[in-house]
Amino acid sequence: MTEPDGRQHAFSPNTAIADFGVGKNMVASMRHWALACGVLQPVGERLGRLELLEPTALGELIFGSSDPYLELPSSVWILHWRLAALPGRATTWYYAFNEFNDPVFTKDTLAERLWTRLDELRETGKLTNNRIAKATVARDAECLVRTYVTRGQRRKGIEDGLESPFTELGLLTPMAGGALQFRRGPKPTLSDKVFGFALLEFWAGQFGSRGALSVETIAHEPGSPGRVFLLDEDSLVERLERIEDFTGGMLSWDEGGGLRQVTRRLAFDKVDPLRLLVSLYAPLEKAA
Repeated sequence: MTEPDGRQHAFSPNTAIADFGVGKNMVASMRHWALACGVLQPVGERLGRLELLEPTALGELIFGSSDPYLELPSSVWILHWRLAALPGRATTWYYAFNEFNDPVFTKDTLAERLWTRLDELRETGKLTNNRIAKATVARDAECLVRTYVTRGQRRKGIEDGLESPFTELGLLTPMAGGALQFRRGPKPTLSDKVFGFALLEFWAGQFGSRGALSVETIAHEPGSPGRVFLLDEDSLVERLERIEDFTGGMLSWDEGGGLRQVTRRLAFDKVDPLRLLVSLYAPLEKAA
């Protein structure tokens, strides 16, 4: 086995506490969320029981030079997309944005619905982890609320912490009595290129053999940009009508024959969604 470099050692217990200036639990948390957001990935080697990590192409693009302090809304939207678009390390995030349909809810309601969903998956054999406790699901639901609702908006009784950058996305709105509501509608700070990147990833991941996707699929299918970004259909169509321009011709809008759909002109082995983000950040890097 080759000797891992410093970046791969970054989250090892021997160095992380000193390098980051935080405790052991926080190191584990940082590692988890970096993996969940898709900015780090395992390299296939281990240091004891710990998998060694390296930056992904997305991680290098955002944190390597373009936006290391997450000052740009586009960077936060990208990380939100990676958290919520696929089931995996952030199960609560995926469920909340893609399967949970209560118009008004509380964090307790969200936890209860998710627990019921996990029971359904266990019964069908799609979930084999029987060690998940109700208390863990409840903590995850509370964590999601803290992620998207500012401290000033949260009701009393929830412990304050550092403000999450995801609060600026305006996806979750507090209501009277501790209730919450997802805010569906246009998203002015969501860049067209981030939307295009998400659409290409969704398309390739779930419908790679299709040459066209309907508005309904893009708006409502679990894991779609419409669900994850909470876009209403009108604002979604508004973006799709100009999609040929901001995808460089990779995708085009088609209303022929009474259909409203997006068609692709290239096979997915010739399409790199990350190209859209590179072009998004390139002018900023030149200005710097």
